[in-house]
Amino acid sequence: MPVTADGLPETAAPGDPGPPPGLVVVGHFDQVPGYGVNRPRGADSWLFTWTTGGRGRLRQGAAQARAGVGDLVVLAPGVRHEYDVEPGAPHWRFWWVHCQARPSWRAWLRPYDVGDGLYVVTPAPAGASARIEAAFHRMLPDARWTGAGAPPASDADREQVAVAHGTAARELALCALEEVVLLTAGAARTTAPLPGVDPRVRRAQELLAADPGAPHTVESLAESVRLSPSRFAHLFTQQLGRSPMRALREARLHHAARLLESTDLSVERVAAASGFASPFHFNRVFRERYGMPPGAYRSGGPMVGG
Repeated sequence: MPVTADGLPETAAPGDPGPPPGLVVVGHFDQVPGYGVNRPRGADSWLFTWTTGGRGRLRQGAAQARAGVGDLVVLAPGVRHEYDVEPGAPHWRFWWVHCQARPSWRAWLRPYDVGDGLYVVTPAPAGASARIEAAFHRMLPDARWTGAGAPPASDADREQVAVAHGTAARELALCALEEVVLLTAGAARTTAPLPGVDPRVRRAQELLAADPGAPHTVESLAESVRLSPSRFAHLFTQQLGRSPMRALREARLHHAARLLESTDLSVERVAAASGFASPFHFNRVFRERYGMPPGAYRSGGPMVGG
């Protein structure tokens, strides 16, 4: 959680160098008290840290954060920063990555900005830790990939630091890091829930939005939120003003419109991917919803809101 910057000891030698821009450097450290890094001019690259044991402390400009297990703390370039093992903690075990952040990541991180380019995402979503850990583990061999054949297998006995020099290795490592950013910070980009809506109805909405092409039924949705079908259908319709199956059709049409805008899939494949068993039925309901058939909609360009 964010804390004040008062009292951070000067435990590190000033001027610790940062990696040059353009590289992706990934590592896994388990440091004892006394470890610390101090960069008075900051670094030319972004620094991502994810704590897996103990506690760390990081300062960026006037902002400071304590990092515990499951916390992603990110430091933007160009600002004085320091980090060390938190006083009183027996150690700090963490993954770290220096790199140039992809432009899209800033929007995902922005809700977690605590000032001076310090981003604190805490804690990691329930159930995501194993996948996040696997993504970091993947970065080590990915960063060593030469671009020929498959990336090397992970070697637990090697020093846990790797530098991605080649373009292919950098992009592969960044893909794994992007997975981490999305799994940790993605919750900030979700739509704010409607006030007063029952959590079970919200959960059903999320299931429809996440996979509209799935064979959802009133019974399957009710089971997923632990309600009887009749109680679920009544509650959903009462709170949202439309039945679950009407909401499902709207979600499928929205999904289909997005596929028409962003892919070259045939109309028949768009219909199937969006959960419509019959292309003829899809054409009819799509025209009713958007005022034109799918083919004409695609020719007219993007029209669906975010």
